[in-house]
Amino acid sequence: MNSRLKIKGKILTHLLYPLILAVISLIAGIVIVVHKNITGIVLVGLSLIYIAVVLVMYFINKPVVLNELIKFAVNYAQVQKELLKDLAVPYGLIDITGNILWDNYELQMLLSDSGRGKNIFQEAKGLPEDVVILHEGEVKEAKIVLNDRNYRVQFKRINTRNIFENSPILEIQEGKDYMIAVYFFDETEITALIKENADEKLVAGLIYIDNYEEALQSVEEVRASLLTALIDRRINKFISNINGILKKTEKDKYFIAFKHKYLEGLQADKFSIIDDVKTVNVGNEMNVTISIGLGVGGETYAQNTDYARMAMDLALGRGGDQAVLKDGGKIYYYGGKSKQVEKNTRVKARVKAHALRELLIGKDKVLIMGHQIQDIDSLGAGIGIYRASKSLGKKVHIVLNEITTSIRPMVERFMKDDEYEKDLFVTSSEAVELVDSTTVVIVVDVNRPSYTECPELLRLCKSVVVLDHHRQTSESIENALLSYIEPYASSASEMVAEILQYIQDGIKVRQVEADAMYGGIMIDTNNFSNKTGVRTFEAAAFLRRCGADVTRVRMMFRNDVNDYRARAQAVSRAEIYMDNFAVAECPSEGVESPTVVCAQAANELLNINGINASFVFTEYNDKIYISARSIDDINVQLIMERIGGGGHMNVAGAQLENTSMEEAKELVKNTLKEMLENKEI
Repeated sequence: MNSRLKIKGKILTHLLYPLILAVISLIAGIVIVVHKNITGIVLVGLSLIYIAVVLVMYFINKPVVLNELIKFAVNYAQVQKELLKDLAVPYGLIDITGNILWDNYELQMLLSDSGRGKNIFQEAKGLPEDVVILHEGEVKEAKIVLNDRNYRVQFKRINTRNIFENSPILEIQEGKDYMIAVYFFDETEITALIKENADEKLVAGLIYIDNYEEALQSVEEVRASLLTALIDRRINKFISNINGILKKTEKDKYFIAFKHKYLEGLQADKFSIIDDVKTVNVGNEMNVTISIGLGVGGETYAQNTDYARMAMDLALGRGGDQAVLKDGGKIYYYGGKSKQVEKNTRVKARVKAHALRELLIGKDKVLIMGHQIQDIDSLGAGIGIYRASKSLGKKVHIVLNEITTSIRPMVERFMKDDEYEKDLFVTSSEAVELVDSTTVVIVVDVNRPSYTECPELLRLCKSVVVLDHHRQTSESIENALLSYIEPYASSASEMVAEILQYIQDGIKVRQVEADAMYGGIMIDTNNFSNKTGVRTFEAAAFLRRCGADVTRVRMMFRNDVNDYRARAQAVSRAEIYMDNFAVAECPSEGVESPTVVCAQAANELLNINGINASFVFTEYNDKIYISARSIDDINVQLIMERIGGGGHMNVAGAQLENTSMEEAKELVKNTLKEMLENKEI
């Protein structure tokens, strides 16, 4: 064995140093011989003797040094092996199938016995099997619970091709030329400390009574204080159960704070306090509803409080009677299954109208835009804001990219009327060119920036106003100077009709403008049969006084024969799902505005006995559009939100991209089934 080994490197150089010096002395002796014979001969003789001694010592010491090196290497490898065996971290080697090739003492103790020959995935349940698929230099990690302790398991690739490539008896298959080093890091104490730290974090919250004034008005005066006391008692009990702090800031508003560890229980309970408060009854005709806004995940207590305010704004913007949790950038909704309560007072409408007036006075140009593929409600609301802006002497444009069949008759009336500017309607590209520092953008009938006619306007213009009646979602128009979102309103046209009555005394609304807004209310309420309240009829009465004609509006919205056939086909081929839901596909071929016909078909399906909700699908512009309608207590808005849409409790919709018709239907059916099983609708 030793004869096959050779010494090289610094040790060989060290052994040859004396020989090199002897050769130098020999050369020096020869030079001296040439000049002085006797001295040179003596030096040469000594050099030869020295060389002989060095050569003898070299050949004697070489095997000794070699043996010592081999012995040291063997002992060093043994020390390394023992160190690995005694390593305090459970450590082992596995192949790409998970079989344990080698393990140290700690890993053997962890697995209760030597795992050699066993499979790591069978011994340590919960490890994902794809961790063995590792690329060059890749490290993967997984977390499991083993023997009631938390472990972070690390997998590191070790290449073996270089080790075995010269082996005469082994051949490593391509792609399988590596082993995997496995480390088990015990993080039980760290995990416990992290959890304890998370549990102790502050959750800030707000609780508002949605209909405080209305509820008090519906009960006898002598019982009003009892109603308030019972509500306070329910809320106090709710907070005391989670060891929280409650501070009543106003007669119908509370501030709360509690530890994060109680939040999971509240989420699992779906904030039952919301339903609990509804049971308070001392003769009041109207159930009391509350909204809860919670903030968590902020870096400071102040930031959590800001999150709670944002969550409360969302809860109120969605109609109240629900809890909204804002966890950093994530938002979670709970409740919101009941119908919104209409506010009898117009105080908010008057305040918003005055605020809009002040904002418009400071601007020279107004750009109005609704949602993509505009309907008559979006157009009617835009026309109402046009009249308000013109009464203040402003230059006004309405952004309109596509004129659908549902709005064409009304748009043509404005285009043919000489009283209106030729550039009243502009496209998105034209609107972008009009923006300057004196421009205000007013968004109507939509509050999601991605759904607007021209999202770019929201980025270009610093002054933005939002007027909408749809429930808010986590996607909202940020930094709006004025936001007036009322989900209880039947339509955006109703809201604008109210604003017109307060924005300026003696404002003159022309007949064609009144027709547009009246049409918006009529279409969104399905001829005043859906989501109508006292204020809806008051707004309609105002528009009638301004000259709106019911017959004229109805004639404008009569259906084309192809639209009627498409709607009839959708209804006739509808599938009844789970006994109470209608699912249908509306043909888009030969139909100018498939989305409008789709919505009409969804309304028609609700006329079938036993159908509580309808979902009609149509394909348009490479997207699948879904119109969802409901009657009674089914909240289609929550269903549509789950798949990326939104709307109202009884009227909602969604748009799906890169999805086939069958996939869209299955998505809605599965969502329905899941939400019914979890009692979310």
